Amino acid sequence: MAEFEYTRWDGKQRFVPMDAESLFDHVSDLLLEHGEYLLRQIDRDDPDLQEVLQKLIRAGYVERDDEGGLAVSPRGLRRLQDRALSDLFQIHGRGSVGRHDSPMRGDGSIRHEENRPYQYGDSTSNLDWHETMRNAVIRQGGGCPVRVTEDDFVVHEMENQTTCATVLLLDMSGSMARYGKFSQAKRVALALHALIRSRFPGDSLRTIGFFTFASPLTERELLRAGPKPVSIFDHRVFLRIPIDRPPAFVPEHFTNIQLGLQYARRLLTRDPSRNKQIICVTDGEPTAHVEGRELVLAYPPSDRTARFTLDEVRRCRESGIRLSTVALIEDSFYLDLKNFVDQMARESRGVAAYCHAGDLGHYLMESFVQGRRQRRRIG
Repeated sequence: MAEFEYTRWDGKQRFVPMDAESLFDHVSDLLLEHGEYLLRQIDRDDPDLQEVLQKLIRAGYVERDDEGGLAVSPRGLRRLQDRALSDLFQIHGRGSVGRHDSPMRGDGSIRHEENRPYQYGDSTSNLDWHETMRNAVIRQGGGCPVRVTEDDFVVHEMENQTTCATVLLLDMSGSMARYGKFSQAKRVALALHALIRSRFPGDSLRTIGFFTFASPLTERELLRAGPKPVSIFDHRVFLRIPIDRPPAFVPEHFTNIQLGLQYARRLLTRDPSRNKQIICVTDGEPTAHVEGRELVLAYPPSDRTARFTLDEVRRCRESGIRLSTVALIEDSFYLDLKNFVDQMARESRGVAAYCHAGDLGHYLMESFVQGRRQRRRIG
C-alpha cells in the first residue's frame, strides 16, 4: 500500500505567523484578480477571516469606507502600486523599459549617443570629451600636449522631457475575464501610477474603463474593478438603445472603444499640457458605438461600428493627441483584431502593438515613455 505524506509538520518546527505586510501582499495579489468580490468575502462573519481583516486594519492597509464597506487605504494602495512597479522592472529590467531607468532622473533631459558640433550658447556640461579630444588630435596631427580649440568641441544631442497628460483606456468587456487579461492590465495600470508619482510628478494620468459604456476610474475604483459579466449568449446581437430613455436592463459586456476615445479626448482637450496621449488596451474589435442619441450593440462586430470608431480616432488625431493601441492576443483567432488595430494606427498616425497579457507591462511602459518625449536641441 502506497504511503502518502500529507504534511511536513511534526510539531517540532517553529510556527512564524505572517506579518501584516506580507499578508497584505498576498491579499493584494488576489484583489488584482478578483476585485471587489474579494473584499466582500473577507468581510464575512468568519472567525478566521475576521482575524486576518483586523490585522490588516490595525496595520493601516485596509479601512472602512463611508458606507461601512471595506476599502484599501491610501497606504495600502501606495504599497500595491510600488510593488507592482518594482515587479515590472524586475521582469523587464534588461529590456527597453530598463534602459529608461537612469535617464529619467536628474534635470529632466536625456543624453543621446548622437552628437553635433558645438554652437555658441551650448552648455559645456553636454560636451562629448572623447570626440572633442579626437578632433583636436587629428587637427594637430598628433603629439603632446594636445591643444583644444573651439572648433574641436562636440556636444551630445539632448532630449527635453516635458510634462504629459495621459489617459489610459482599459477594456472591461466580458472577454477580458479570460486568461487573466484584466488582472494583468490592472497591475500594469497601478504600476504606471507609481511611476508617474515617483519620476514624473508634473504629469497627469487618468484611467477610463470602457465596456458598453465608458466610465472614469479612480485609483481605488480601478483596484476594485472587474470585467463586465456576459449577460447575452446569442450568436447574433443587434440592439438599438435610446440613450435618453434606456430600458431597465442594458447588457454591459460589449466593447465601446468609440465612447472611451470620446471621453478621453474631451478630458485631454481641457488639459493645459502640450503633450497629450491616449493608451488603449483592448482584446477585441468594437461591438458597440453611439449613433446620434442611440447606443448600438452589434455582434459579430460590424463595419458600421468600426467606421464610427475610426471617425473618433481621426478626431483624436486632429486634436493633437497621440494614440497607442495595445491588443492582447492570447490565441490564433485574433486576425480581425490585428487588422482593426492596424487601421487605428494608420488613422491616428500612432502606434499599434500586439502581445500576451504577461508582456503587457513592457509595451505599456514603453508606449508611455515614448509618448511623453519631445525631441529638441538644448542650448
